[in-house]
This record gives sequence, C-alpha cells and structure tokens, in this order.
Amino acid sequence: MKLLLVHLFILYPIVVLGQSETSNIIMKTEYGSKNKELRELLRFENIDHYNVVFSGKELKGRNFSLISKTYLDGVNTNIDTIVNSKQTGDPRIASDSLSFSVTGKKMEGRLKVFFKFQGQGNERYFEAIQSDDYSMRDIGVDWKIKVGDPFPAFAYILPYERNGQKMYCEVDKHGKDINSWGAKFGIKHYIIFEIKFD
Repeated sequence: MKLLLVHLFILYPIVVLGQSETSNIIMKTEYGSKNKELRELLRFENIDHYNVVFSGKELKGRNFSLISKTYLDGVNTNIDTIVNSKQTGDPRIASDSLSFSVTGKKMEGRLKVFFKFQGQGNERYFEAIQSDDYSMRDIGVDWKIKVGDPFPAFAYILPYERNGQKMYCEVDKHGKDINSWGAKFGIKHYIIFEIKFD
C-alpha cells in the first residue's frame, strides 16, 4: 500500500502537467453582417467578411503568428508571414480571447485580403486565376486547436466541381490534408491562412 501511494505521489504531477498541455481553444466566426443592406452589398461585390473570436484560458500570455500558404496546381508555391507577434515585439495576448476580422475580395486578377487586429491592419494581395468563384472559408472552426501546433484557420479556395455543380463544403469539411486539395479535389489555386499560438 505504501509503495502504491509513493507511485501515485510521483506520477500525479506528471499526469497533471500532461493534462495542462491539452488545449481547449475554440474558434468562432460570424460571417457577413447583421445589417441587411450591408449584407446585400457584400454579396453584390463578392466580398467575404468574418468577425473572428478565439477563446480559451490557454491563450493568455501567448504570442501568435499568421502565415499564408499559396498552392497552384497542387504545389505550395509561396509562404508569407503576415503577423508574428514574437518577432515584431507586439504585446502578448492579454486575456483568454483574441478577436479580429478578415475580409477578402477578388479584384482585377488578384485576391485582396485584409486582417484587422486591434490597433493594426495587415493587407495582402495574391495573384488569382481567371475565375469569379473564389470563396473564403472558415475551416478552423472544425479544427482541434492546440498551443504550439499550427492549424489552418481560413482557406481562400475555388469550388470542387462535380457533374457540373460547384461545391465548397466537400473541400472544407472533408479535406483535412490541405496539401493534397489540388490533387484530391482538382482545385487549381487556393490559399491557406495558418495560425499558431505559442
């Protein structure tokens, strides 16, 4: 009995520390606008807009980074750092939540994407192929988010075409292996926006 208690006493901190590494970070998004006129304008202009909130006690005191990965014909052709709070010396996340917005639009053969964080905005342009069917998807809401592990939060994609129908959900709901979307779904061009908390 004494030996069992000793083993439990020794193992308890290891088990507790191991459990603390498990993350309960959740990503929630709100698409478009609650205002009817603005919602119609966004749709008319083919603009995707999300208000985003990450929540979880593990966020407090963390740095975060946001990168884009561009894929063309199934090949990763470019990686770009949009935000890296550790490198820029920005303050760490001060609470158990992080809020920002992201807006995307196709214009003149390019995709324009704007991330708006509190106090700063980051705008990027990406070359686009000849299609008006680009759609920004909030794929991170279905992802198991863990501190230290990068995950795809958003994807700017073209639809998966089957029997003359254009579908997006086939990709963002069943395509966890983002590197193979080009081959698996026949998507010529897409961009992944990846976030990491550390």
